[in-house]
Amino acid sequence: MIVETLGSREVYANQWMVVREDAIGRPDGTTGIYGVVDKPDFALVIPMDGERLRLVEQYRYPLGMRRWEFPQGTAPERADLAPLELAARELREETGLRAGRLVQLGLLDVAPGMSSQRGRVFLATELVEGFHEREHEEQDMRSAWFPRAEFEAMVSRGEITDAQSIAAYTLLLLHEHAQP
Repeated sequence: MIVETLGSREVYANQWMVVREDAIGRPDGTTGIYGVVDKPDFALVIPMDGERLRLVEQYRYPLGMRRWEFPQGTAPERADLAPLELAARELREETGLRAGRLVQLGLLDVAPGMSSQRGRVFLATELVEGFHEREHEEQDMRSAWFPRAEFEAMVSRGEITDAQSIAAYTLLLLHEHAQP
């Protein structure tokens, strides 16, 4: 089924996103509207050192609470960076880590019913510690290592609820199962 865009208008924009409303035509001839949140693609990085995973914790305003998750984000001002470059940047920015090796594990669609945003997941290994380079909005961010078993327990207890982080971990497990 193909839905045709009949028209589009920008409803709201800031440095992180654009919200638009599209007039659409369906194959049966009916029309309607569709609200879309356009955000640039993001990179999510799983920093792994042996059986340890590096997470970041920050206050997530829409939820009104602090949450642990894998380092992830987009380039400033909705810039379009190559996925590998963006992954290295997010890792360095949020944790201070530099990866000797970054392997793409897969692709995630954040909320395909309302957003065009997609994310690429990377595994970062051969890590070297350094100083973080956080953006102003990330000033309250913390970063720490967790054993994999503790990460899994945190997911089970509902302490890690970030859908992208949980999906990324699934991509990591699939990647590991595919290895000879």
